Amino acid sequence: MATYNFNVEMSCSGCSNAVERALKRLGVESVECNLETQQVTVVSEHSLEEVLATIQKTGKTVSVKDQ
Repeated sequence: MATYNFNVEMSCSGCSNAVERALKRLGVESVECNLETQQVTVVSEHSLEEVLATIQKTGKTVSVKDQ
């Protein structure tokens, strides 16, 4: 299992819910969205690229946070 941290532009709970739903459909172990800090933490067996692509598909601006 790997833990990935992302900076994701989310303006409301609907945004964070969309990211969370997409990641859960991918089958990640856990996802934590923090709307206040605009950060998403994901624990998954999937590669960083797969998780990043899934978040990008929601239409949100996303970048990998320095680990």
